[in-house]
Amino acid sequence: MTENAQPQQTDLPGTWIPADEEASLYQRWVDAGYFTADPTSDKPPFTVVIPPPNVTGSLHIGHAFEHTLIDASTRYHRMLGDETLYLPGMDHASIAVHALVEKQLRAEGTSRRELGREAFVERVWQWKNEHGGKILAQMKRLGEGVDWSRERFTMDDGLSKAVNTIFKKLFDDGLIYRAERLVNWSPELRSVLSDAEVKHEEVEGELVSMRYGDGENAIVVATTRMETMLGDTAVAVHPDDERYTHLIGTEVELPLTGRKIPIVADKHVDPEFGTGAVKVTPAHDPNDFEIGQRHDLPMITIMDEQGRIDGTGTEFDGMDRFEARVAVREKLREQGRIVAEKRPYLHSVGHSERSKEPIEPRLSLQWFVKVGPLAKAAGDAVRDGRVNVHPQEMEKRYFDWVDNLHDWCISRQLWWGHRIPVWYGPNDEVVCVGPDEEPPSGEGWTQDPDVLDTWFSSGLWPFSTLGWPEKTPDLNKFYPTSVLVTGYDILFFWVVRMMMFGLYATGEAPFKTIALHGMVRDQFGKKMSKTAGNGVDPIEWMDRYGTDALRFTLTRGANPGTDVPIGEEWVAGSRNFTTKLWNATKFAMMNGADANATLPAAAELTEADRWILGRLDSVVTDVTGYLADYQFAKATDLLYQFTWTELCDWYLELSKVQVFQGDEARVTATRAVLGHVFDTVLKLLHPFIPFITEKLWTALTGRESLVIAPWPVADGSYADGVADKRIADVQKLVTEVRRFRADQGLKPSQKVAARLSGDGFAEITGHDEPIRSLVRLTQPEDGFAPSASIEVGLSAGVVTVELDLSGTIDVAAERKRLQKDLGAAEKELAQAEAKLGNQAFIDKAPEPVIGKIRARQETAVADIERINARLAALPAS
Repeated sequence: MTENAQPQQTDLPGTWIPADEEASLYQRWVDAGYFTADPTSDKPPFTVVIPPPNVTGSLHIGHAFEHTLIDASTRYHRMLGDETLYLPGMDHASIAVHALVEKQLRAEGTSRRELGREAFVERVWQWKNEHGGKILAQMKRLGEGVDWSRERFTMDDGLSKAVNTIFKKLFDDGLIYRAERLVNWSPELRSVLSDAEVKHEEVEGELVSMRYGDGENAIVVATTRMETMLGDTAVAVHPDDERYTHLIGTEVELPLTGRKIPIVADKHVDPEFGTGAVKVTPAHDPNDFEIGQRHDLPMITIMDEQGRIDGTGTEFDGMDRFEARVAVREKLREQGRIVAEKRPYLHSVGHSERSKEPIEPRLSLQWFVKVGPLAKAAGDAVRDGRVNVHPQEMEKRYFDWVDNLHDWCISRQLWWGHRIPVWYGPNDEVVCVGPDEEPPSGEGWTQDPDVLDTWFSSGLWPFSTLGWPEKTPDLNKFYPTSVLVTGYDILFFWVVRMMMFGLYATGEAPFKTIALHGMVRDQFGKKMSKTAGNGVDPIEWMDRYGTDALRFTLTRGANPGTDVPIGEEWVAGSRNFTTKLWNATKFAMMNGADANATLPAAAELTEADRWILGRLDSVVTDVTGYLADYQFAKATDLLYQFTWTELCDWYLELSKVQVFQGDEARVTATRAVLGHVFDTVLKLLHPFIPFITEKLWTALTGRESLVIAPWPVADGSYADGVADKRIADVQKLVTEVRRFRADQGLKPSQKVAARLSGDGFAEITGHDEPIRSLVRLTQPEDGFAPSASIEVGLSAGVVTVELDLSGTIDVAAERKRLQKDLGAAEKELAQAEAKLGNQAFIDKAPEPVIGKIRARQETAVADIERINARLAALPAS
């Protein structure tokens, strides 16, 4: 070993302890202003606005997944040299905040209505200032490189002005109107809910068939909601159903009410379902509403805002809807009108996401956006290529929605939110007031009490956060934004609204690419939920394994548009990867890795050097391409395989020989290669695992920060096909000799005399010393008498390895060891076969999980065969 090859000292601690480093590293980045974007810069912009989490929210695994992908993209583009803006903020989340604060008020024995509007809103602001925005601190914990100087809230003054401006413009253009329509109604909140706030669940109810009318004109209908029959205004049958042709156009008496209702013919009716006749309650059922419009039927609302029967003139008035359901059924039973009952009857019922109650379809006077022209523009922007949906196969889902969009109900009967800027006068005047206009004054003028759907303001997010309607430097530089990274599950509710509003307000689509990801699921592919008990708190995993390990696990599963299974063992595996990276970088530094040295010319390097540099160039090219295409899983998996196997397991081992046994020139060159490779790998890994790479890179290079380091560029000057082939031969030979040694029961550290020969060895003879070092083979001495040999086929021919194993094996100990290994392999086989034989497991587990178990089964079978063969070959003890 030359004098230059003495191990060097590093300032790095012995192990990577995330809890000791992450917070201070993040604060240093923020204090240095690395995340603050400059609108006056000449650099090309790259802009991402965060999908704004609810002010009530905390970081769940879905947030951690999505935010990691966004952060990886922005860190990559910042290193590319783009003027990168990752803009943070929160949504005021009317429904969620109402549910939370009203729950607090109930616990105090009061309610928002007792408090009054002004006091309630003040109470909400107080809650927001004291408790809202918990998720923002957790975003820092995740390492998100957001520009905190531009943090926005959907009820900030600037964003409120944007809301008022676009409402006024839509109103003046005839694209906002007020009308009675059927809506999702929450009796508990006494408000409309958007489709996004309604979750459909399979519930066990009852299907009751009942007879309307008597004698020859009697007709039987069925329903799961008995109470709604009080609002029936017709019975509908299919026009071609011969059973009812004679009844079409006649009337039948509606039981319990004394009203006569018509029997109408409508093609919507399915003659094969039930009796082929359906009751029509236009004010309480979406399909019935459509039938009612086609036949000009009366629309009778039979429930008040709290879901109580009201205005029917029957004994049921004042009853809760569920109480009335039972009472109506029993009254009809008394009259002998119940024909059949089926219970339990499984059917889908919409529930409020917040209050968990079943929603009530209800006819109500609301404000709507006429979406026809807006939706067409949103569809055209994708069809003509101005906006790309990624992955492309998701385009069909986008068009299915945007081409069939119904007018959007934007009013909510809540108090927290953007109040509708419309005033009503004493003589039925209706005035919409813009942001710079004074509302009408005088006796009899009142403002509409409703607030706007939260999606209305979040639909403006990509441009309102940049200062619109003002022509700000930020808007000029950073709009349109570059990409929207979001889940396919809100493609319809949020993405389409942003497309409609962005095109309408600015003339440009709000983003150039819509990169859709899937949902995070548990390791068996099941949706995570508190009810299922399989939910994950990402903070706990970050505490246990470090933020980088969680981020790396999430990105390794991020194939575009597909769901991501995740389990704790996978996060632990990623922690092992960060540990491997830490130890390998420390080893390289201790042996003089020089990231600031100039790489020697290819001719001055060994084949091992040229091989690793050529492979590194290929990895740089591929990872860059994958990140440009939002292929996070492919990028991280490639980096994992290259770093763990090619760099750590092979090149580091080969470089040891060059550092410890080479001359001064060889040592210097090897240190330059080590420095360059680790410098590049840490840069490539930084978007995914920012904390550990920052700590290692600054120690390795002595430079300021990876956040602002330039992204690597492949130059191809070290590509060498001959070197690649020879190193591949070395790897194969070393692998086969290691396997043979293990089969012979040799300890990994045990040195054995061996002779290498053959045509194949002549091609790689220059690698004799590294090969012997890697597999603990010494040079044969005089009188060498081999007792075993193997032949390994390489690209240029066969290598014969002859070994002297005399006296190297303790037969009794080896037999004991092999029998222990055999027992472990048989146990592994039994466990794998038990899982594969469990049909319930096979039905639930995703294919990748099943594939891994099948691979374990095959490995166990091979191990059993190998161990038995070795036992049979052992001499008698």
